[in-house]
Amino acid sequence: MTIEFAHSPRSTVGVEWELALVDTDSGDLRQVAQTVLDAVAPPGGGQHPSIRQELLLNTVEVVSGVCTSVPEAMRDLDAGAALVREVSEALRVELMCAGTHPFGHWGNQKVTDKERYATLIDRTQWWGRQMLIYGVHVHVGIESRDKVLPILGALLAYYPHLLSLSASSPFWDGRDTGYASNRALLFQQLPTAGLPFTSIGTWDELEHYVRDMLHTGVIEDFDEIRWDLRPSPKFGTLEMRICDGLSNELELAAVAALTQCLVEHFSRMIDAGEPLPQMSPWFLAENKWRSARYGMEAIIILNEAGDEELVTHAVARLVEELAPVAADLGCTEALAGVHQIIATGGGAHRQRQVAAANPGDLRAVVAHLVAEFRAGRPLPVG
Repeated sequence: MTIEFAHSPRSTVGVEWELALVDTDSGDLRQVAQTVLDAVAPPGGGQHPSIRQELLLNTVEVVSGVCTSVPEAMRDLDAGAALVREVSEALRVELMCAGTHPFGHWGNQKVTDKERYATLIDRTQWWGRQMLIYGVHVHVGIESRDKVLPILGALLAYYPHLLSLSASSPFWDGRDTGYASNRALLFQQLPTAGLPFTSIGTWDELEHYVRDMLHTGVIEDFDEIRWDLRPSPKFGTLEMRICDGLSNELELAAVAALTQCLVEHFSRMIDAGEPLPQMSPWFLAENKWRSARYGMEAIIILNEAGDEELVTHAVARLVEELAPVAADLGCTEALAGVHQIIATGGGAHRQRQVAAANPGDLRAVVAHLVAEFRAGRPLPVG
């Protein structure tokens, strides 16, 4: 089989932001996504181009267009979120984002009435029903199909940087899991989810893999490959799906800018004939676990030599290294937001601070997340 890779201008960017719909009074999840989607639908019917349905009826996804810069993408997302809020406020529903809802129970959530989702739940059963999680996806355009998998392999070396910065799911079903990102480990339980196979290094090998998955009935189309980092042939992009949901625009812009800059950086290295960073699968798996467990306090493996460093030090240095690329892409200010994430300790840390200040009442954590969403930036606790 042949998988066509659509034309996409180099280093264009698109962002997808999954938002939870929470009750203004109780902080619990509300199953009103279809009401919101119906209200914002175009006059002729169909789905709003920047507001989409998701697996669960407590969720809507706001998406940007194909943008030349991260600030442009953030303007798109801000407009989409404002449109959702026009509807949700009348329902006494707030918008919130984190990797998980602090106390929502997965068994109480309703699945969107769509054959694709019904098939997923029927096949995956208990694990599929557990998917009460929220994430951020960043697409970056790549002008040549031949660059896609080499850049994917190089970007995996920076997996812990991205996950640690975004880790925001310490609570699950009202309990502190001890992890900064419980979502990362939950999501990999689905078939074809998790780290991509690094043994797939050429487009021919990717086509072979997809052919095998289709032949054996594991997937019905390419989108059912749910890797944390995957090619998106229909858009001509590399899709970064590593990150937990982010509670505010500043942090979202920072992670999107870091992703865009890394892809462009590796693309320039290919153009210059320079070797890209590569890491063994066992180091990649360990880094994923460390960043999920410890978040901004993770000590990560940097390279094939096994050198290690605190992730905050590695990320701060990376931002400085990428400064020239950020200037060229028009995202210098957005990328600088990484330093603010480091300064606040990250989303998981702030949630735990709020929980500690309000013992036994995780509604306060939801209220803080809602406040951060409205403010567009991380807020100090207390």
